[in-house]
Amino acid sequence: MSLVTAFLVGLLGGVHCVGMCGGIVGTLTLGLPREVRASLARLFPYQLGYNLGRISGYTVAGALMGGLGGVLATLVPLQIVQRGLYLVAALFMILLGLYLGGWWLGLTRLERLGGRLWARLEPLGRRLLPIHSPWQAVGLGLVWAWIPCGLVYSVLIWSISAGSAPQGAALMLAFGLGTLPNLLGMGMLAGAAARLSDQVWVRRGAGLMVLGFGLYALWQVAAG
Repeated sequence: MSLVTAFLVGLLGGVHCVGMCGGIVGTLTLGLPREVRASLARLFPYQLGYNLGRISGYTVAGALMGGLGGVLATLVPLQIVQRGLYLVAALFMILLGLYLGGWWLGLTRLERLGGRLWARLEPLGRRLLPIHSPWQAVGLGLVWAWIPCGLVYSVLIWSISAGSAPQGAALMLAFGLGTLPNLLGMGMLAGAAARLSDQVWVRRGAGLMVLGFGLYALWQVAAG
């Protein structure tokens, strides 16, 4: 159930992805050779490469955070750790829903904290430019995965509650796959996804659904 929820959070969070990463996707697409951009068949491997690299980066980060949760479980009684981490995950899901709906933007503070890490990684990405092959696109996608993003960071905190590296990796993989339709579609059909995400009702509808996931998780903690 957590994997399904993580996938849906990634899918619904696409309204944020378009705004956050739309400029990146546009720049990467326009940076490709003209003959590649002129053909959807030739463009697709590059866009897929960017996103496979990005999702792989999320999966690695999820493994690290899930492993951290596993270490905590060895130091404190397992049931206490699980309930505590699940409570944190539920609260962050609620905050994430408010963030996506535009009602509360406090998660931008997490993005600012991640800016220090990004300052070290961003030069690595620049060394891969210009992109001449789909494999280069995969490498750049791995760097892209670490761009400061409140949506990604919220799910990473949630992945601590998975309690092990494999489960944390699976959670972030499910989330990454949920973001794929929006970001892949944005790269292939530039502009269409961005216009949809600009609709206030789309953003608020997505925020309400994620908020509902968080409230349900909070109810489960209270009932248990």
